Amino acid sequence: MAVDPKLALNGRAKFNPAKPWRVEDSLELYHVNAWGKGYFSINDAGHVVVRPYTTPEREIDLYEVVEGLKARDLTTPVVVRFSDILAQRLRHLHAAFQQAITENDYQNRYAAVYPIKVNQQRLVVEEVYRYGKEFGFGLEVGSKPELLAVMAMTESEPERLIICNGFKDDSYIEAVTLATKLGRTIIPVVENFDELALILKHAANYRVRPRIGVRVKLFSEGSGRWADSAGEKSKFGLFATEIMELFNILKERNMLDCLQLVHCHPGSQLQDIRRVKDAINELAHVYAELKLMGAGLQYIDVGGGLGVDYDGSGTNFSSSMNYTLNEYASDVVYRIASVCNARAIPHPMIISESGRAIAAYSSVLIFNALGSSALDRFKVSGDPAADYTGSKELPQPILDLFEAYRSVSERRLVECYHDTLTAREQVLQMFNLGLLSLEFRALAERLYWATTAKIRDCCRKLDRRPEELDALESILSDTYFCNFSVFQSLPDSWAIDQLFPIMPIHRLDERPTRTGVLADITCDSDGKIDRFVSLRDVKRALELHELRPGEEYYLAAFLVGAYQETLGDLHNLFGDTHVVHIRLHDEGGWWIEEIVKGDTANKVLEYMEYDVAELYPALARDCERAIRDGRMTLAESQLLKRFYENELNGYAYLEPAGA
Repeated sequence: MAVDPKLALNGRAKFNPAKPWRVEDSLELYHVNAWGKGYFSINDAGHVVVRPYTTPEREIDLYEVVEGLKARDLTTPVVVRFSDILAQRLRHLHAAFQQAITENDYQNRYAAVYPIKVNQQRLVVEEVYRYGKEFGFGLEVGSKPELLAVMAMTESEPERLIICNGFKDDSYIEAVTLATKLGRTIIPVVENFDELALILKHAANYRVRPRIGVRVKLFSEGSGRWADSAGEKSKFGLFATEIMELFNILKERNMLDCLQLVHCHPGSQLQDIRRVKDAINELAHVYAELKLMGAGLQYIDVGGGLGVDYDGSGTNFSSSMNYTLNEYASDVVYRIASVCNARAIPHPMIISESGRAIAAYSSVLIFNALGSSALDRFKVSGDPAADYTGSKELPQPILDLFEAYRSVSERRLVECYHDTLTAREQVLQMFNLGLLSLEFRALAERLYWATTAKIRDCCRKLDRRPEELDALESILSDTYFCNFSVFQSLPDSWAIDQLFPIMPIHRLDERPTRTGVLADITCDSDGKIDRFVSLRDVKRALELHELRPGEEYYLAAFLVGAYQETLGDLHNLFGDTHVVHIRLHDEGGWWIEEIVKGDTANKVLEYMEYDVAELYPALARDCERAIRDGRMTLAESQLLKRFYENELNGYAYLEPAGA
């Protein structure tokens, strides 16, 4: 992607180093206003603030939250959920469709159903259900365990929709049928043809007129990472031929009134609005045809797919979307209305399963940096007599490295870089042949990194950097070691290269002087984040501040409320982090509604079927043997046993000394 060098350097906005750093510069640098959509900003103290109602009058200081949690003995990493954002997302979704319904004179209503697979945590599902009550929103399940949870949760509101997707066995369908007798408005969606026979069997056994839905296998294909979840090769859905078979079976049994819903799944995180339009148009025509043939259709379920603009670019990019919520709602309503009006049939109730758009903004993962490693820390003077104190004669490749270091200038940047690469390669070849000592290899290493850092620093002064030197910023970026697990807390970042906005949550009134990638505390080389959001391109390093001894440095990953908590695994036995629900106080400020403590070491060991009750006694027996044999003193034994017992019951993540 072409970038104006006056505007950006390697995907980064250029800022005048002579001017004082301002909060506004941080807002621009990290693109907060673009991806934050009004929910996030920076205050005058240089702290990230959360604005659940997208207005500056009521905001929550994230750094203040972290300090408040620390005072309650809750250390990072921690997921902070903002319940008010969850409520606001539901209001936005309802308002967008309500506006589209009014503009298109649509003669029915809209309801979202929240797919609990997006975030099955009980508190999240309960909040979505509670906040969605005023709009008549429902829930969607895709498995028997999810169905069991939702059946209990909906006991007092039988009129609110429950949509049942996913593969269904005999007991699943039987439970759905019995839930119908309880008075639930529950609709099993036929995903494959065999499910119809189960529905009909249990409907007859329990004398129930079931509500039946059918998923249409669309010809229209999806887009982005989940393109294959739509189209003719998609996992679920019935072909047109199978839909006609289903229709005829119901007609023979005088049950066409039971066919009440048509459904499609156009994909997940659809970044291109054209795919949405194609899918809805096709589904609307299927609805119209079945309705005209005599089916008792009342609902049209447009499935998921409503995206989240993770990078804020508003483009047809896999971590973005080239449309707004209002545009999405308008297209859905307009296309369904147009088809129905043309065929003179009633407008159906519109359902969407927009879980990602509901949940993503509500959660923030906050973690602390443990330390950093910098490649430009290697310093040389460029004078062989000062940089080498040995008695042996310097080999020619090392002399070439000294010459390259001394020759760096704006006119010779590319030439010096080539000379440096060539000399280093020669040094490594000589070392591998046994012709060069480790001492010389270490000197060559210092010279190489010092020279490339010097070239990089010269490049930063240029309006237009030579293309061959574009990668230097990334090559020389620091590694910041951070107290979290990518695999547990940001699995999509590792698995599918999903971009999440990441930035420091404080010191944003200071100029960041370092660039770095983030490494987690797992022992896996994949446990890192080296791709960051940018409006123009993916950044390979993040602008960061120098770490200060004895002072915590906090960063946060935003928009992590969808899928991350439910997809996380136990790599290296790092379990769930602490989770805290924060609410705005009616009289100003914020308060903690709920604390869910993270997994302890013994809990994650139990997940892996270790007999935790036997672990401590086994170690204690070993300690006694060590005392008997004189390998350990009694005091040392007690110290080790106290450590072991405390850590078994302690947080699975790293904690500050004395915590």
